[in-house]
Amino acid sequence: MPNIIKTTLLASLLTSFACNGIAQNEGSKDVDNFEKSIQSKQVQVLDVRTADEFKTGHLKGALQADWLQKQQFEDRTSYLDKNKPVYLYCLSGGRSAAAADALRKKGFKEVVNLEGGINAWKKAGKPLEEVSNIAQMTEDAYDKAIHSSPIVLVDFGAEWCPPCRKMKPVLEQFLKDHPEVKLLEVDAGIQTSLMKKFDVDALPDFILYKDGHQVWRKQGLQTQKQLVAGLKTAK
Repeated sequence: MPNIIKTTLLASLLTSFACNGIAQNEGSKDVDNFEKSIQSKQVQVLDVRTADEFKTGHLKGALQADWLQKQQFEDRTSYLDKNKPVYLYCLSGGRSAAAADALRKKGFKEVVNLEGGINAWKKAGKPLEEVSNIAQMTEDAYDKAIHSSPIVLVDFGAEWCPPCRKMKPVLEQFLKDHPEVKLLEVDAGIQTSLMKKFDVDALPDFILYKDGHQVWRKQGLQTQKQLVAGLKTAK
């Protein structure tokens, strides 16, 4: 075999190995392997599309942080566990690849991107969950709800919001310790009219009412101590 052919073949093999190595380092998986991993491992699934895209259909149990809104992305991903795998996706793989690189630079130990994104997932006939088509709560209904008990805590949150999930056990313990507080949960992914009315731009957002009048409001993850301090303003 002529030397020039040997050289060409060797270069091709080296290039192939290099590309495969890069792909492995980048941590991308095709649809079947991605699905198998999120079903068999304790992973954090992250949708980096917009909220409107998320509503059209998302992977079961997925959290959401819009890569195009840098502040939102930084805030929501700060509540993820860096020691647990993060499996992320977007529409076709471009945004999620960039988001994956950003998470790796922040010290996340295992970050895996879905090759081809939701487009590839749909093409493979994999299941998606959609946001329930629930009617918007009217302002009258909201007003009635905050007057339904002497002390009402409104929680603007969502299942797909990382800090909201982290807040859940703290909130449950707080309500257990203070049964006089009635909780009103407002799903931020559905009740967009109320979100706009109360200028809720980050989740979770808590508003405490006494006899229908706002006495305390805080945004973001709260501790038991902070919730108790807020409750004191209503007594």
